[in-house]
Amino acid sequence: MASNRNLVLSTGEIYHVFNRGVERRTIFSNKYDFDRALETINFYRFSDLPIRYSHYMRLDNRRKEEVFKAINVTEVSILAFCLMPNHFHFVLRQEKDKGISTFISNFSNSYSKYFNTKNDRVGPLLQGIFKAVRVETDEQLIHLSRYVHLNPVASYLIKDNLLEKYEWSSLPEYLGLVERSISEPQLVMGQFKNKQEYMVFVRDQINYAKQLESIKHLIME
Repeated sequence: MASNRNLVLSTGEIYHVFNRGVERRTIFSNKYDFDRALETINFYRFSDLPIRYSHYMRLDNRRKEEVFKAINVTEVSILAFCLMPNHFHFVLRQEKDKGISTFISNFSNSYSKYFNTKNDRVGPLLQGIFKAVRVETDEQLIHLSRYVHLNPVASYLIKDNLLEKYEWSSLPEYLGLVERSISEPQLVMGQFKNKQEYMVFVRDQINYAKQLESIKHLIME
């Protein structure tokens, strides 16, 4: 996978995008924070939105769905994601020029404003500009999806047997365990016979992912 600080984000290409809290601080403190982040992500992945986010949040679920049905253009396609207490991962395909930058900026600014207001704090919440790595092959894509989905287990946030039930990643969407549809699993899941085969693929690397997590500070910025 190609990565550098001056990477040009090209439309139609896929990228691993990630960022963390400033000073590695917690950015998602509880279920309400995680749920708010999911709402924000789902809203800002779309382009040419007809209403402001503050107005959208006052709508009931039926009217929210009506807003999205009227829009058929997105800034990005979210192929996979995982929200962790102090960082987040997205696997994004850029659908419009500057789509990834626009999506991440809108999400980060909106969520930071919510978090700072709620916690009576000021200043940046996230650590500078986001990092992005281009995904060059289908093989890289499926391995990246596994890495992203294993984050909660690799970090010992949850037990191995609860991986599929971790609410704040795209894995439950891949497996059809939740009604929401923020992510688009088809590109990854199309390379497996069924959901069970994908989970065998994911679980095959749990122990390795835990080992990698223990030395991550030695091999990552």
